[in-house]
Formats: sequence, structure tokens, C-alpha cells
Amino acid sequence: MRCRGALSVVIVVLFVAVAAPEASARPLTQRALASATRNAALVAAVNAVRNVHLLPRLSVDTNLSRAARSHSRDMLLHDYFGHGNFAVRMSRFGVQGRVFAETLAWKRGVMSANATLATWLASPEHRSILLDPALRRIGVATPVGPFDGFAKATVITADFAG
Repeated sequence: MRCRGALSVVIVVLFVAVAAPEASARPLTQRALASATRNAALVAAVNAVRNVHLLPRLSVDTNLSRAARSHSRDMLLHDYFGHGNFAVRMSRFGVQGRVFAETLAWKRGVMSANATLATWLASPEHRSILLDPALRRIGVATPVGPFDGFAKATVITADFAG
């Protein structure tokens, strides 16, 4: 009886490993690694500003990150810049909370975290979002691709929830 149970566990584990190879670790492509580095730098920059203002750090939220990535990619693909239906997107990606916000930015070439943050801090509306104490989670996306007639541009989405 014990052997049969252990055999069932082994078969299930083997089935999952064979049937879902995408769940196994895949090496990051150069592009994905660069994007992940830009994303981490932007979150660190936002948290540094919040720290100066004695606000709690934002934690990275997987659902917010997925929503931000989807939106930035959609803007790149369809060559538009705007928030779209933000509430529907938050719902579609299962983001929960009491308050939500979004900031966007884009620039020809690769936009650094510091340049993005400077742009947002110079705008009263964006600054108030970054420094909102009710917001506790963040998800960002910083993909680079053809946009608005430029061969290479960064289209940034930062989604927040609290």
C-alpha cells in the first residue's frame, strides 16, 4: 500500500515535469534580462524617493507586474499612448485592493529609471501618485521596441495598488 502511494506521487511529479516544461526554469534572453534590470531599477528609484519622504516601500506585486507588462506591450504593438480601461485591466489580472493608480511614460531610445522618475516627479499628478501613502504595491514594465515612428522607444507602465 505504501509503495503504491509513493509510486503515484512519482508518476504525478513526472507527468507535471513532462506536461508543463514551461514551468521549469528557462534562461532569460538578453532582452528579457535587460527589461528585468530596468524594471528593478525603476522600482528601486521609486522606493528611494518614498524613503526620503518617510513613506513605506512598495512591494512588487506579480499581478500588477503582469498587468503593467500587458499594457506596455499593447501600447507598443498598437502604437498608442494612454491608460485605456484601467479598471477592467486590474480586474482581468486579479489585482485586489482599495486604491489603484497608474503612471505612464515613453521616450525615444532606452529610458533610464532616473529619467523616468524625474519626469514623473516634475508632474504634480504623477508625483502625488508616487508619494501616496495609501499605495503599498507596485508592478512595472519597461519594454523597448518600435513606437510612434521611432525604431526604438521605451514605453513604461507603473501600476499601483493599496
